[in-house]
Amino acid sequence: MSTLLRRRSLLQASGASLGVLSLRGFAIDKPAAAHFTHGIASGDPLSDRVILWTRVLPGNGNAQAVPCTWQVATDETFETVIASGEAVARAERDFTVKVDATGLAPAQSYCYRFIANGVSSPVGCTRTLPVGPVSEFKMAVASCSNYPQGFFHAYRDIAESNVDVVLHLGDYIYEYPVGYYTNPVAENQFGRKVEPEHEILVLEDYRMRHGLYRTDPDLQAAHAAHPWITVWDDHEMMNDTWRAGAENHDEGEGDFFQRIHAARQAYHEWMPIRTGPEGDQGVIYRAFQIGDLADLIMLDTRLVGRDKQLDYAEDIKRAGSVEVFLKDDLYSPERQMLGKEQEAWLQNELQESKARGATWQVLGQQVLMGKLNIPVIPPEELAKLELSEYAKPRVAEAQQLAPYGLPSNLDAWDGYPAARERLFAMLSAHATNPISLAGDTHNGWAFNLTNAQGEAVGVEWGTPGVSSPGLENYVPLPPEQMQALLKGSSPELVACDTSQRGWTQVTLTPESAAAQWQFVSSVVEPVYTSQFGSKLAVQAGDRELEA
Repeated sequence: MSTLLRRRSLLQASGASLGVLSLRGFAIDKPAAAHFTHGIASGDPLSDRVILWTRVLPGNGNAQAVPCTWQVATDETFETVIASGEAVARAERDFTVKVDATGLAPAQSYCYRFIANGVSSPVGCTRTLPVGPVSEFKMAVASCSNYPQGFFHAYRDIAESNVDVVLHLGDYIYEYPVGYYTNPVAENQFGRKVEPEHEILVLEDYRMRHGLYRTDPDLQAAHAAHPWITVWDDHEMMNDTWRAGAENHDEGEGDFFQRIHAARQAYHEWMPIRTGPEGDQGVIYRAFQIGDLADLIMLDTRLVGRDKQLDYAEDIKRAGSVEVFLKDDLYSPERQMLGKEQEAWLQNELQESKARGATWQVLGQQVLMGKLNIPVIPPEELAKLELSEYAKPRVAEAQQLAPYGLPSNLDAWDGYPAARERLFAMLSAHATNPISLAGDTHNGWAFNLTNAQGEAVGVEWGTPGVSSPGLENYVPLPPEQMQALLKGSSPELVACDTSQRGWTQVTLTPESAAAQWQFVSSVVEPVYTSQFGSKLAVQAGDRELEA
């Protein structure tokens, strides 16, 4: 059996059917009273409720609404239904359904399903958050899943892992057209081509792209196995988005804010995230209490308050020198990452967490907080490398700047140092044991975070990407050599992995917090193996990773 057919069989076994790609990446090949086309999902769990999601199409293909019933049970046979209700899938919401299933008990696992016109959806598993004392809590952390870059083996790995919740830190989809930012093997040999074929710009485009991703059986399995807590990064909208623009929004592509509105609407329709009754587009920063163990504080470092990213070539030229650029631009006290409203909200959340005695404050957010400087690559080593046409000018520019000790990525917190210092001041004053979790880079990172005075603030773990390529794709040095160069240029960096894809397991206890990267052997082979990296831990009260 071919790989593609094998993967389609997996999807059919989950309660779906596949034919020619259509209907958001899904085709109906036999008549039925209703069609659950993209699996099920749950998210934003609290101690007494959880969001349930599905998508259901009318059997005749003409109706504008499909009434359905949802059920939550303590067993997969649904002999003991403990919560149920009615919902309607409407055409104006792309036939997606989201309900807030209430009346649940803390720290309990449940099964759930939807029923429309006598047709049942696949069955999903979910879990509520605990209250009171908590001895252990496990999270799977993921980001950066690019469909045409390769298989979503990391999602399958997460589905089969024993975790309490999945944190997705953004780049759940990518906006690019066919043939751009792809792996030719995945795209051509295994047929992982995007739909629609052009860059996504309007609501229907964004809906189609979400729909295509959600036909992936590994992603469906991860959603069905665990509740998710998500935030967007840039590619759910467009590359390097900030509050009033983006690198990948060009002339002729329409109004930026209309495009953002379309991207956000599709995100709220397709993701199991708690939104208003009318699917409102309010802020996505929000917090979750994990008993007395931790507060999980999800931030929006991408859209709501971020100022435009700086650009070395343009801004140093405009400033006239590196020194003036650093003084007037990079270190400007006015530059915002979170925005004033979100900063005030975050300070209040930290104060309340400390007051209620939570052991850990976990910040789930998009981009690296740790200081990661451009490494100096020895010229003789650089000369040996076969760099892509894309990488050559970028590596050359970076090596010109490396002797100045400048940040490697101005899209991360490194490009907003004054905002980071304000955040660090809040963590020092109001947090007990702060942890930052980050995505975005496609690589694994571990940092000891320090403020401008060199004082320990907390720790950070950056998760490897699900399928998007890492640093090895641009600077193909041996991984051990790259790690040594990066650690030499960046004193806060404790460990990194720049060459493997996967996810991160974070385990919280009252005594310690630990993270392990879990790597998959390949994203362009249909069969994979996985293995954990070394454990990186911090003891409660220490604010530094163990040596």
